[in-house]
Amino acid sequence: MRSVLAYTASRFLLFIATAAILLLIGVTGLLNLALSVLISGIVSYVVLSKQRDAVSTAVVERTQRQGHEHGQGDEDAAVSAE
Repeated sequence: MRSVLAYTASRFLLFIATAAILLLIGVTGLLNLALSVLISGIVSYVVLSKQRDAVSTAVVERTQRQGHEHGQGDEDAAVSAE
């Protein structure tokens, strides 16, 4: 869960920083919003790849753990045994 929060906070801060930089150079309004989303998305794809991998690993592990807690692991084992 910590990795999800860290990744989300990093994406948000990157967006805010991008919007601020664009504002400083004179881009305002809807264009600032659109460019901030586009630029911060591209930058985060490159810069935050390790954090994104950690988030996906955490989500998969949690999903698998919840599946086993609810008995879905037994159903999968029974299907693969047939």
